[in-house]
Amino acid sequence: MAFIDFRSDSVTQPTDEMRQAMAQAPVGDDFFGEDPSVIELENYGASLTGKQAAIFVPSATFANQLALFCHCNPGDEVIIDENSHIVQKESGAAALISGVNFRTFVPKNGVLCDDDLIYRIRTGHEPDEPKTALICLENTMSCGNTIPLKQMQSMRYITARYHVPVHLDGARLFNAATSLNISAAEIAQNADTVTLCLSKGLCAPAGGLLCGSKEFIEKARQKRRLLGGEMHKVGGLAAAGLIGLKQMRQCLVQDHETAFYLANSLTQFAEIEVDITRIETNMVTFKFREDNFETEAFEDFFKHRNILLFGPNAQGTVKLYTHHWINKQHVDSFVKTLKEFLQD
Repeated sequence: MAFIDFRSDSVTQPTDEMRQAMAQAPVGDDFFGEDPSVIELENYGASLTGKQAAIFVPSATFANQLALFCHCNPGDEVIIDENSHIVQKESGAAALISGVNFRTFVPKNGVLCDDDLIYRIRTGHEPDEPKTALICLENTMSCGNTIPLKQMQSMRYITARYHVPVHLDGARLFNAATSLNISAAEIAQNADTVTLCLSKGLCAPAGGLLCGSKEFIEKARQKRRLLGGEMHKVGGLAAAGLIGLKQMRQCLVQDHETAFYLANSLTQFAEIEVDITRIETNMVTFKFREDNFETEAFEDFFKHRNILLFGPNAQGTVKLYTHHWINKQHVDSFVKTLKEFLQD
């Protein structure tokens, strides 16, 4: 049974071209640095982000945690958005793996203000304070909105002044670049290290990249093994990732157009609050004005009609993702089903 799946852009399936490339990919042992497909993927990913080198890892979550592990020492402090994926969706791994403390912030209108950033940076000169070892940003943010380039540049100026490195969770970096109509490298140049996810909107079956300086990536290769992320004959996965980077990133604009179409379609419902001016990439959030139903019942109603989604969260918000396997006809089916739900 084929479902229309709005739960995440991580549910994307590999394209036929990816499957063919995976079957035909030349492979070697990545442990020895001998997998030609992995080497090509790493070099290409590094070039897209304007970095010297990259390392192929099992997932973007792995890449984020590897970055923290390499940047920080136990007891260090990391300044980070409290709604970010690293804080909310990575199982508290930073505390266990890197032994770091998070000093979180809440973006104002979706962006961290310079003064708030300066206030949170701690130099470690005081004997009873931890040292700020890293600042983590996420672009796009968890809400699907972008951090404007000027804001990234301003924050980079501050972090350089205080000699604090920046890690950018760019799991959806190409969505941000598409929305801002700039290159991924223009965004990434404001960070020391960058995570890329290959298995969300880019449709690859698995994998992520951590990009940075040659020295940093060499350190990451040593620590990847310590974390159990050493891989061997994974050229097939790398081949799919290459198609994601070379071709599927060019298709993200269609996902954004579908998201806007979806948000605009929701404005017809008096029972729903949706701000279409906040739609920048492939995420659409909305709220019911009166939430008088159970989340499970909401999800089951749609599932029985071959539509998968998550019901309202604790804040009453529903988030829908568009991706390569969601088109405007699928949106129309969802809207039709939503009408049935509201009339039920």
